[in-house]
Amino acid sequence: MTFVLYMIIGFVAQLIDGTMGMAYGVSCRTFLKSVAGLPSALASAVVHCSEIPTTLASGISHWRLKNISKDILWKLLIPGVIGGVLGAYFLSNVGDYLEPFIDVYLIIMGVVILTRAFKKTREKPRKVGAYIYPLGFAGGFLDATGGGGWGPVVTSTMIATGHDVKKTIGSVNTAEFIVTVAETTAFAVLMVDFTSYLKIILGLVIGGVIASPIAAILCKKIPVKPLMCTVGILIIGLNVYNLLKLIIGF
Repeated sequence: MTFVLYMIIGFVAQLIDGTMGMAYGVSCRTFLKSVAGLPSALASAVVHCSEIPTTLASGISHWRLKNISKDILWKLLIPGVIGGVLGAYFLSNVGDYLEPFIDVYLIIMGVVILTRAFKKTREKPRKVGAYIYPLGFAGGFLDATGGGGWGPVVTSTMIATGHDVKKTIGSVNTAEFIVTVAETTAFAVLMVDFTSYLKIILGLVIGGVIASPIAAILCKKIPVKPLMCTVGILIIGLNVYNLLKLIIGF
């Protein structure tokens, strides 16, 4: 029954992530910490290991459905990998102290996305500016230190600043595969023997891979404004809860 539960968590987390462009890592990490009792660094490492096949399946699904902008994809990869590797190294020291600051930032981004959902849509999608490089670095770094955050940081910021919703989600999810491979390799070298957690990883992987093509189809079919509203509410809700839990033990 425990293995089936891991599969369900992986399925639900990837369904959200592949459709909304975020929250696989956050959802799985929350479960592993609260139910399985894993410490932050170990939970982050296990989640990233399970994300390798799920992000690959998600990227292939988005590519087949033409949800990807090559311009966004290639400009995110290198800074994302560098940030992810440095974040994995950093986590063993002071990573947990970053959590409330990340929560506040993402709540602000969620509000901005909700506001944009009710504004007139741009006639032309916004061009990718130079800010995407530090954004990719920050997304990779915070993803490794927080056990999830690539999607919430990168996707939410790009949507909030006017980029096409579906292309952004597809491109960010596809770039996440390479970033995840780099982070998992760094964790394996630095601190974690994954062989002790194969049951958890396998359950998350099977559930996530099953959900990936379904999520990509949903991303393609859901209208833009409801999608933006859902993304904004998801970000605000998750991070308000995390912040309250950190501050008052909610």
